[in-house]
Amino acid sequence: MTMVEPHVHASEPVAGRYRLVEVVARETNRLWWHAEDVTAHRPLLASQVALPENCDADTLRRATARVVRTSEIMRLLCPGRVATVVDAVVEAGDLWTVAERIDGTPLGELLDRTGPLDPARAARIGLDVLDVLQAAHDEGITHGELSPGQIFVPDSGPAVVAGFGLAGTTLVPRLTAPSYASPEQARDERIGPAADLWALGAVLYTSVEGRPPFRDRGRPDATLRAVDRLPLRTPLRAGELTQAVQGLLRKDSRERLTRPVVRAALTRALDDTGTDHAPSPAPAPEPAQAPPPTSWPDEAPAPWPTATPASAPDEDTPAPHGGHTAPRRGGAGRVRQLTAVGTALAVVTVAAAVLAATHHLPGLSAGRTPDRPGAASAPSAERTARHTPGRSADPGRSGSPGPSTTPGGSGAVPAGYRRYTAPEGFSVALPDGWKRLSTVRASGLVYRVTFGTRDGSPALAVTHSDRVGPDPAAVWRDDVEPQLERLPGYQRVAGAVPTTYQGHRAADLEWLSGTGNARAHTFGRGFLLGGGQGFSLRFTTPAATWDGAANRLALRTFLGTFRPAGG
Repeated sequence: MTMVEPHVHASEPVAGRYRLVEVVARETNRLWWHAEDVTAHRPLLASQVALPENCDADTLRRATARVVRTSEIMRLLCPGRVATVVDAVVEAGDLWTVAERIDGTPLGELLDRTGPLDPARAARIGLDVLDVLQAAHDEGITHGELSPGQIFVPDSGPAVVAGFGLAGTTLVPRLTAPSYASPEQARDERIGPAADLWALGAVLYTSVEGRPPFRDRGRPDATLRAVDRLPLRTPLRAGELTQAVQGLLRKDSRERLTRPVVRAALTRALDDTGTDHAPSPAPAPEPAQAPPPTSWPDEAPAPWPTATPASAPDEDTPAPHGGHTAPRRGGAGRVRQLTAVGTALAVVTVAAAVLAATHHLPGLSAGRTPDRPGAASAPSAERTARHTPGRSADPGRSGSPGPSTTPGGSGAVPAGYRRYTAPEGFSVALPDGWKRLSTVRASGLVYRVTFGTRDGSPALAVTHSDRVGPDPAAVWRDDVEPQLERLPGYQRVAGAVPTTYQGHRAADLEWLSGTGNARAHTFGRGFLLGGGQGFSLRFTTPAATWDGAANRLALRTFLGTFRPAGG
C-alpha cells in the first residue's frame, strides 16, 4: 500500500464539529493542528495522519476504535502523562485524532527552535517517556509510532506522550515518521516493547545530535530500507548518553538494552550533570494513596467514537504488527496501583462518566430489571419524554431492547451462549465467540473487564468498586451524565431510572453518542451490593444495529445471567 501526505485544509470543520485553526507541528505523514470544538466551544489538539490508499470500511472503523480505546487505557494508566483523546474520525482518507489541548511543545518543534539539547535535558525527557512506555508494556501495549512529534515537552512537569493506538490499525508497518521505525518494524515483522525502546533511542539520538539516526528519504519504503540495512552514524554530542543511545539502537532486538539498564543510564546522565547544564524540572511526584472514589469507577473521559472494542489489547493474541502484545500472565498484565489509575478512579466525576462514553462499555447503571422473565416495569414519565426524541435521532430504529423489555431473573443460558466465570468474582453468559478483551485494575476490588470479539462491536464491560456512593441513580445523574454531556453527539435516551436488580438498589442510564457511522447506543446498569461495593454492566452497539434481534437477546441474557460471587 502507498500513503500520501495529509492535505492541509481549514475550510469545513472536521466531522462537522472540529474547526481547524492553525498547523502547530509537522512530521512525516502527520500534521498537528490547534482546533476548536464548535459545539462545546473548547480548544483541542487534532492530529491528521494520511491513511494508506484503498483502506476498506472495516479497517477504517477499527482504526478509530483502536486509537480511542488504547489511548483511554493509557490515560487511565498514566493520567497527565499521555494525550487525552476525545474523538477519532476518518475523513477524506485522513485519520483525525482529537485530543484535549496539551500544555507543551512537540519535541520535534522544540528542536527546530532551539537546536540540539544537552544530554541532561534529553535524559530527563527520556526518563519521562520511559515511565509511560513501562506502564504500556506492563499492560501488553506497544506504542509502535513513537517519534519526536509524539512527545510534548511542557515548560514544567513531565513530558506527555501521544499517538497510542496507531500501530496495527492498517497493514502498513509504520504510519508516521518512518525514520524512527525499528529494524524489525521496517521488515514488517511483529513488534513488541523492543521496538519502542529502539524508537526511544532514536529520539534521544535526535535530541542531542539535532538529526535522526536515519534520515527520511522521501518515500516510506526507502526510509524503512535504510533503517534496516544502513549502519548507525556514531553520535558525536551524546556525552554521558552515548552508551545508552548506542545500546538502544542495536539492530538485533535481542541485544538492545533492557528498561532497567536504560533507566540506570539515563539517571546517571542526570547525576553526572555539571553546573553548566540545568536539568529540566523533575516529573510530578506520584500521589501516595488516591482519595476514595464515590462513583462507578469504570468511567473516564474521552468519547468512544465507534462501537467496536477491537482496539483493546487482546489478552490471548498479539495484534498485527505488534500494535498490542499479549499481557504477561500472573498479574503482570494488570494495571498496577500506580498514580495513573488511582488518580483516574479518584476523580469520581470523571471516573464514573467517562469510561461509559469513552469505551461505551456496558456497565454503570442500575436500571429496571424485572424480577421475572417477560415482566416489564412501567416506564417513568421521564423515560417516556426522553425516549421518543432519542428514537427520532437515529432513523430506522424500531424500538429499544432496553430495560422495559428485558427479563432479568431466570438466569437461563440460551442456545449459542456459554457461562463465563471470572476469577475476579462474577459470572455471566457470553455469546459463542466472545472473549475477554481487556482488564483495567486499580486494586483487587476496583477493576473493569471488557468482553467482545476481536472484529468489533458490540461490547460488554463489567466494573466493580468497593467505594460506590449510596444512591445509584444519583451516581448516574450527578457524577456520570455531566461528563457524558461533553461527548460529541451525546443524547440521553432514558435515565437515570431507579430500580431493583436481583434484590439490590440499582439504576439505569441509556444514551447515544458519537456521530455518523460512529454513532453508538449504550445501556448501562449499576447496582449496589452493600458496604460500598457495587457492579456496573454496560452494553454498547452501533446505534444503527441497536434494535437487531441478536443485540436484544444479548442484553436480555447479560442482565438475566450476571451473578456476583455468592449471588
